[in-house]
Amino acid sequence: MRSMPESQASHQPLPPTPPRPLRRDARRNREALLEAARAHFAEHGLDASLEQIAKRAGVAIGTLYRHFPTRLDLIQALFTGKLQAVAEAAEQAAAMDDAWEGFAHFMEMMCALQAEDRGLNDLASVRLIPASPEFDEANARIHDLGIVIIRRAHEQGSLRPDVTPEDLALLVWSHNRITHATSGIAPNAWRRYLHLMLDAFRAERAHPLPEPPMSPQQVYEAMVRLGGAAGCTPPP
Repeated sequence: MRSMPESQASHQPLPPTPPRPLRRDARRNREALLEAARAHFAEHGLDASLEQIAKRAGVAIGTLYRHFPTRLDLIQALFTGKLQAVAEAAEQAAAMDDAWEGFAHFMEMMCALQAEDRGLNDLASVRLIPASPEFDEANARIHDLGIVIIRRAHEQGSLRPDVTPEDLALLVWSHNRITHATSGIAPNAWRRYLHLMLDAFRAERAHPLPEPPMSPQQVYEAMVRLGGAAGCTPPP
């Protein structure tokens, strides 16, 4: 076998260095921070104090920043798995034989998760969305499955034919605000308004709508106007 010339060998890229595993105490601190952040964001939303999260985890704020240099790093680590779980539930809804049951299940699941977790509610309201491949992939998957769920309900004739994905996005978004406003007053009130909304979606109760649906870009701009949407990705 011919040997590689020295000049050529010297320019070969070195293999990537694998990340060093965390020490046991560092791993324990990271897990404590994630657990504290999960509970604190669920109670107070994504604007919650990082100092309080560190205190809740029993570590110094510097320890939090060593593991998660920015708030968005912490949000990404915490919520990527949740969004993937939402996508898996959407797949189940899209596979149901009765398309209306799949549509209603998808809506109820989305609204229930957001009622239980103010942090997830904030994400759905496009207030703080980390720009990352993992988040983009999960969001795109949920969006695509939502379109499948709507199309199947249209094809089976159970969903009013003029409902668009953009209509659904805005109505779920507005429902999030109801959930947030009533959470400490009537925690289950969101279920009433969800079912009023579902009744409005039924094909047999449809009446002509006075205005055309908004475009994806218009929906995005409306959400940004209310929530700030730091770091969120606009529609293609």
